[in-house]
Amino acid sequence: MRKNLLLFTAITFLLSAPLYGDDISIHGFMQGNYSFSTRANPDGGDFKWAEERVQLKLEANKEPFRLFLKTDTFYDHIDEEAELELREGYVDFTSSKWDIRLGRQIITWGLGDLLFINDVFPKDYEAFFSGRPLEYLKKGIDGVKLGMYPSFASLELIVIPFFEPNNFPDPKRFWMYDPMPTITNRDENEPVSNFDNTEFAIRAYRDIAGFDASLYYYRGFFRQPSMLPDSMLSPTRITLFYPELSVYGASLQGRAMDGVLSLEAGYYDSRQDRGGADPITPNSQTRFLVGYQRQMMEDFTIGLQYYAEYILDYSEYERNLPSGFPKEKRLHDLVTIRLTQFLIHQTMRLSLFAFYSLSDGDYMLNPEIKYNFSDHLWGAVGGNVFGEGEAWSQFGQLDRNDNMYVQVRYEF
Repeated sequence: MRKNLLLFTAITFLLSAPLYGDDISIHGFMQGNYSFSTRANPDGGDFKWAEERVQLKLEANKEPFRLFLKTDTFYDHIDEEAELELREGYVDFTSSKWDIRLGRQIITWGLGDLLFINDVFPKDYEAFFSGRPLEYLKKGIDGVKLGMYPSFASLELIVIPFFEPNNFPDPKRFWMYDPMPTITNRDENEPVSNFDNTEFAIRAYRDIAGFDASLYYYRGFFRQPSMLPDSMLSPTRITLFYPELSVYGASLQGRAMDGVLSLEAGYYDSRQDRGGADPITPNSQTRFLVGYQRQMMEDFTIGLQYYAEYILDYSEYERNLPSGFPKEKRLHDLVTIRLTQFLIHQTMRLSLFAFYSLSDGDYMLNPEIKYNFSDHLWGAVGGNVFGEGEAWSQFGQLDRNDNMYVQVRYEF
């Protein structure tokens, strides 16, 4: 209830005025999405995902207001339950020099292709690893976005009063590494909703010599939980908590070498462990990304990325790491490639996205074929393949989770 308070307030405010003569549109889709495991899941099942879904999008304009709602209704065959999900729901108010958005919204910052530095907003990695359409990787936040447009730059301020963590694969459906698998007594402590824990993010952006330049700042929390055992020697209980985090970043993107060059960097300030001596809290890091995309020939595009995370105060991390815990490398880096080929008057798309970690030796492959049967109906077949690396590395821990998926969608 509290997380939807902003949304309900905004909708009530908008609908308090008559909507006669306004522009109102309703669109949506019906979709089937099924992902088959190549090996049995931990619970013995054969599916990572199996559902039918209907989405409705409603948009109503009454200057200077705009209402947008996106809701999904679906039936999950694995858990055998039907649910209603509010994907987005917000009200916009627009004036000549500023605008504001209030409610549940999906925010995308940064330049990375499936790699995130300054995009600090919540993700759904179970959706990504189980072969759902890419739009379901992003989760909405309940908050306020304020845009301001002075002459020297454009500014975007985000206020998030209700913390939303990342969603990670369900241990019933996915084999995942757990450093303390025998400890089943676990609690999760999310940041309470108060002013001190309200998340703030700001972006300043403008054109500089033909390049899109941005500066970023975020103050909030890591969205991946850390594990706090009640005892390092003989734990009986684990508490999952979200350490405090600030991020300072920048990005630059523009045309270069007959393609598009992207540069992005960020400093991750782990505010609860700036000295790096706390073994249960992530150390501060620097992260950076270099990307390049180019159309090599008609309807064929290639995209390349190099991404790295560098742990600061590494000697303190090594000194305080508990015995038996996996040791992270000082430098974690990986490369990605995206190949996209359109065929048959662009009605068919062949694509491959691949991650390969230079530091850990693990990988993920995502090949896909998508075909548009008509303007309203399309289908896709693809797969997710994981392997190599250590049992605890990013993709190595997913080695037993290879899957093939089918997506069919009718849009209206």
